[in-house]
Amino acid sequence: MKARVFGLMMVMAVAPAVFAGSVTYSVDGQEFEGHVEKAVDGAPLVLLIHDWDGLTDYEVKRAGMLAELGYSVFCVDLYGKGVRPTELADRKKCMTMLTSDRSKMRSYMKGALEFAKKQGLNTDNCVAMGYCFGGTAVLELARSGEDLEGFVTFHGGLARPDDQDYSKTRGEVLILHGSADTGVTFDQFAALVADLEKAGVPHEMITYGGAPHAWTVFGSDRYREEADEKSWKRFSEFLESTLK
Repeated sequence: MKARVFGLMMVMAVAPAVFAGSVTYSVDGQEFEGHVEKAVDGAPLVLLIHDWDGLTDYEVKRAGMLAELGYSVFCVDLYGKGVRPTELADRKKCMTMLTSDRSKMRSYMKGALEFAKKQGLNTDNCVAMGYCFGGTAVLELARSGEDLEGFVTFHGGLARPDDQDYSKTRGEVLILHGSADTGVTFDQFAALVADLEKAGVPHEMITYGGAPHAWTVFGSDRYREEADEKSWKRFSEFLESTLK
């Protein structure tokens, strides 16, 4: 094994990915470009969903970190091939197109899982995780009843549509939230606690003091190293305990 440094925390690398690269796939007649980090055959799978600027180098970096821990990773593209908005207005537009059409969001995620399965990735032993908008999508996937082992959000949107609940959720939920996040309120955090309790969904919800929205984004003015390291450590432990 070799060790790599993640902030001040040492993460042990199990093995490099057998395959790492972009992949093109189609859902409902639309073309998407995802990213795969494939470990050994049968390795547990992490389905990684991007934030509101689409699938970028950030998600690819995180996928590589997971591959070093021995997981296969499929980074989902929910916007479409070549759609990687850089302006705030365009990011909001792309995100709103899906948050206002939840059936389309679900269809794109289900199609991505089907593609991953066809590629030989272990969708039967899988955890979905997402950042920001990706966290919103992960909770949508959880409410849809998708049969995964777990659902994890990093500074994700926590509100749900009024006509939905968590009665169909079939995996454990882990919420990693910044206490200084002004965009995702503690009212929403508390409402999610109540929803998960009501539905009897196993869950853990952690807050990190002083962490604003998007605290995990390397190099940004919002990045908080301590919260990033602690949340990644807890996520790694969750994967180890949840995936077979």
